[in-house]
Amino acid sequence: MASNCSLCGVCDNRQMAKFAVVWCSECDEGLCEDCKEHHSISKDGKNHGTYSITKHKKLPSEILQTARVCKIHNEEYKFFCTKHDCPCCKKCKKSHKDCKALTDINEIIQEVKTSNAFREIEQTLQEVDGLIKELMVVHQQESSKIQNILTSLDSKEKEITELQVFFDNIKQKASDLQAFLTMKEIEKGLADEEKKNIQSIANSGITNKVNISCQISQLLQQITSNVSKFGDINVSSDPCQLFIHNRKDRQAQIMLAVPTRNISNLVLTLQKHIDTKLSDVQGCSLLPKGRMVFSCYEQDKIRVHKSNGSKDYEINDIGKAVDVVFIGDGCIAVTSGHSNKIINSDNYGAVYKDGHLIYCAAEKGLKMISLSDESITNVTRNKLTTWSYVTLFGRNLIYTNPDSHTVSCCDYDGNILWTFCDKSVLCLPRCISVDKDGNIYAVGNLTHNVVVISPGGQRYRQLLSRDDGLSYPNVLHYDISTNKLLVANAANDAFVYDVK
Repeated sequence: MASNCSLCGVCDNRQMAKFAVVWCSECDEGLCEDCKEHHSISKDGKNHGTYSITKHKKLPSEILQTARVCKIHNEEYKFFCTKHDCPCCKKCKKSHKDCKALTDINEIIQEVKTSNAFREIEQTLQEVDGLIKELMVVHQQESSKIQNILTSLDSKEKEITELQVFFDNIKQKASDLQAFLTMKEIEKGLADEEKKNIQSIANSGITNKVNISCQISQLLQQITSNVSKFGDINVSSDPCQLFIHNRKDRQAQIMLAVPTRNISNLVLTLQKHIDTKLSDVQGCSLLPKGRMVFSCYEQDKIRVHKSNGSKDYEINDIGKAVDVVFIGDGCIAVTSGHSNKIINSDNYGAVYKDGHLIYCAAEKGLKMISLSDESITNVTRNKLTTWSYVTLFGRNLIYTNPDSHTVSCCDYDGNILWTFCDKSVLCLPRCISVDKDGNIYAVGNLTHNVVVISPGGQRYRQLLSRDDGLSYPNVLHYDISTNKLLVANAANDAFVYDVK
């Protein structure tokens, strides 16, 4: 690489001096007009993004000085050790030989700019900036109040000075009777004024110590559509004490967590094969202690199986059951496509979060029902179709649309972040689930497979197919607590996999 970023790195290596016109971040060097043309059509460089050298020079020094090579061995970073949270070159790898979590750094950095963690940092910075601006406004308002008090005190001080001069004149020039009568008038006037001023000050509260606090919205601990802002600025008149309530579970201090698994190194191991003896299975869920539940649309029932796959019990005449979701405390929630016995008719896939159920309501989009008071709110108005399913990861919602053969990701305002569509890979996608790293598992009914999609929606990998016993699979569920994946065909067969 050229030591001077203004020069073309390729020409510099050839002992030639040409000014660079663009910068390639992947190659970490500048390119002149000629080399830029060759770079854009070469096999290695045609997919590299470039930008003007002028913009590159305007980058913050912290970015420009970020080391791309190992400081110890002066070699390019090739791996990332998640155990020690550090990049490694080939020589560093020797000192990390006992580290199992050593991953190719190219796999780690793929889609990092579109990852949920990166997006959350951006959103948090915007929210904190907004809070600071609000605090500055409040500070200005309180400073203005203090200035008004000081102005009032200056006025009173002038009045008292005038009275002192008047009283000195009385003392020196008036008769005793005049002095006595004047003194009584002044005493009465001062007493009335003092009472009036003290009462006014007490009622106005201007002598209170102002406590400015940043009260973080508790709604941020619930993934709901009701959260419209990061928090509220509160001004109280309690004894002076500056305090900040942080968001629970480090939500106000978001760190970029490097995923320990990505779609390239996922390994599925079959744990058990279950004969459900059911037809038209439209929902499934893994339950505590290894049990599992299936919903049967045509037979109007749900059935619970034991951890060994045998039948535990079933509930009949429940209506056209679609999705089934575990909501804690030994309870499950069931949606229905055409029934008034279950959560409002014409609803399909659902996901549970913090006392709320987010569900697909066909053309009405995504809705959310509170399980405490049964109130319903709109999450997004993005039109869906029948047999759409939804899951969530962080602040994002991911849902399927079988009619358009797509998997889409949006935020809670309905803004589409990305859409995956490849009919040859995933045809008629139905149920969807997500693991702790944000990898998305989708079942393709007509492609008879299970596909995993990267968190940014740009990469995919087929995990299961007809060869693994899939035949018109409809549903699946990933249990984050156990790293188990349950997949069910429309009829009879279901499979439980261990995912590593």
